[in-house]
Amino acid sequence: MSLFDAQDITISHRRDGQPLRLIEHACLTLEAGSIYDLTGPSGCGKSTLLRGLARLIDLDSGTMLLEGTPHTSFSPVQWRVQVCLVPQKPSLVPGTVQDNLLLPWSLKVRSNQTAPHEAALRQMLDQAALEDVELDRDVSQLSGGQAARIALVRAFLTDARVLLLDEVDAALDEASSHAVSLLTRQVVGQDRACLRIRHRQPDGLARGVFAIAEGALTHSTLRQEI
Repeated sequence: MSLFDAQDITISHRRDGQPLRLIEHACLTLEAGSIYDLTGPSGCGKSTLLRGLARLIDLDSGTMLLEGTPHTSFSPVQWRVQVCLVPQKPSLVPGTVQDNLLLPWSLKVRSNQTAPHEAALRQMLDQAALEDVELDRDVSQLSGGQAARIALVRAFLTDARVLLLDEVDAALDEASSHAVSLLTRQVVGQDRACLRIRHRQPDGLARGVFAIAEGALTHSTLRQEI
């Protein structure tokens, strides 16, 4: 059984007060242990699709399944615990890096879970090429690329089964982007899945590519290189 399925998904976006269908009758399957890329021209609906899959916006129609269980069996909050979107623009709260990394465990939905230890936070920061960022640094002192990786590491530290990454490496140099790719592969492991928007050259990690064109979603399978 696949980890995540979207069946006959249609999503509209309001433009000038009128509904505009960006995604029509889209289907996708994400297998556990796999990374997939999502491509398409600017404005075609890539970010809108990720927001719909994360239930941050409503679907016009369609069904999503997480390990065979339909999305209607989850509350939106419960769904987003398992299907986590990391937007291109990082969302950090005032405070330190550590405050932001531990933010998910301050929420009621994770009240029965143990937050990661400081050593785990430090290790993942290092793997994201953030060796020079201290846990007690105020997030107001971070660069755009550093803030993006803090938001990404925060998502990676959770137990989300499906990771939706919206061009999280856009502000990174090549070395940092490569570190993020390798960390993504490690975090996905064997039991999670990742769908990511990226505009860089292929890194050899994606099992397949989904492409959006004129509202239609197509899929092609790739040979993983590393």
